[in-house]
Amino acid sequence: MPFPTNIELDFRSGVPIYAQIVHMVETMVYQGELSPGDQLPTVRQLASDLRVNFNTVARAYRMLDEAHLISTQQGRGTYILERPTEEVRSQLRQEVLAGLTNRYLTEAERLGFTLDEVKNDIEHQSILWGKRPIENE
Repeated sequence: MPFPTNIELDFRSGVPIYAQIVHMVETMVYQGELSPGDQLPTVRQLASDLRVNFNTVARAYRMLDEAHLISTQQGRGTYILERPTEEVRSQLRQEVLAGLTNRYLTEAERLGFTLDEVKNDIEHQSILWGKRPIENE
């Protein structure tokens, strides 16, 4: 099955591009768009297709490889291995969340916010987030 070419990244979402690529590949595997044995584009090809930095795609592929979702074989290419277990999915999600948190805290520090200000805002935003309507109800 060929790799889908209708991939859309959201450069304004605040979600790191590498995390979006990881999520995209994982979703395609779960939805059956990609199956074990399917070949992914090379890092260079996907970076070119998505118009992103080579290192961004390399980081996403490295995370997927460490999670045993893909396998890169020198001279042969990169292939889907299997559907990830819940443990692997959880690990990938935690890594993505840690990256988002790190970006947020780094930016808050750069802008001069104190740790107490950040903690208070997170508590406030968490309360608001918990009150938002749930989409699938």
